[in-house]
Amino acid sequence: MNAKPFLDTNILIYAVAPEDHRSTIARDLIANGGIVSVQVLNEFVNVARRKLRRDWRQIEGALDLLRRLLDPPIPLTIDLHESAITLAREHRLAFYDALIVAAASRANCAVLFTEDMQDGKRMGTLTIRNPFLAA
Repeated sequence: MNAKPFLDTNILIYAVAPEDHRSTIARDLIANGGIVSVQVLNEFVNVARRKLRRDWRQIEGALDLLRRLLDPPIPLTIDLHESAITLAREHRLAFYDALIVAAASRANCAVLFTEDMQDGKRMGTLTIRNPFLAA
């Protein structure tokens, strides 16, 4: 079991978003290390550009920092895609959420930090945790 948690896209977004109670929590999670997938990085770029209106220089700087703080990202593969389909069907997850769960499982993580899924839900050896609930 991997001691490092898997971080969903919303953790990365809150880390660069305007200050609110979630920003500090997100930054602390990233500073402590973790794992993401290429999908998480892709979603981060999309949201940072579209919703946060960050320029490319800011996005590239954030990605560089993330690559230094986090483990190498889990790649998207056809095997991961097929695992996500199974997870989506069996756990009634949205497909992109299932792809995140599949990547976290592939990385052998015990915990997936996200606010997009039910806190405490278990899927195999993976537990979903919303780090912002107690905040």
